[in-house]
Amino acid sequence: MRVVAGEARGRRLQTPPGDDTRPTLDRVREALFNALVSLDAVADARVLDLFAGSGALGIEALSRGAAQCTFVERSAAARRVVQINLNATGLADRGKIVAVDATAFLAGAERDEWATAFDLVLLDPPYATDAATWEGVLVGVRLIAPDAVVVTESDRDVFPTDGWHVLRTKGYGGTVVSIAQPSSPPPEPS
Repeated sequence: MRVVAGEARGRRLQTPPGDDTRPTLDRVREALFNALVSLDAVADARVLDLFAGSGALGIEALSRGAAQCTFVERSAAARRVVQINLNATGLADRGKIVAVDATAFLAGAERDEWATAFDLVLLDPPYATDAATWEGVLVGVRLIAPDAVVVTESDRDVFPTDGWHVLRTKGYGGTVVSIAQPSSPPPEPS
């Protein structure tokens, strides 16, 4: 796995040990980020890489000109790999790693000045993530990033038809990548 384009182009990235992390293939990242660049969603963006894993998606955004990226990852092994990858690419000064579960982060845990407003949100949870969890994550994202471009990578299309404007959806084998924006105000917290 490597950084596809930008200032860290060609730099190799490590992946966490074990089967818990499924890194996004280079060709999928290349197609995704080419689409995001064409939407003007990357340059100077404040990025949230939720379910960061190896950090490859957030690092690709930084390499292509994003201003900063918050990497949220609960696994200590994965967080170590994100830090190694940030150091190896020379992008560590623009990345912050947060050690918390994604749901807790969306609920307010460990958010600081880096997490006040996001322009681009990258969501790549485990493929086995159920519909109810996806729904909760998407509601949380709409609350903390109501104007952001949101990317999902899953084994299926996960955006509900209500409240989201899907800009692009493309399948890559067993992977479905969608780009969307909230189309209505977020629901009031209950």
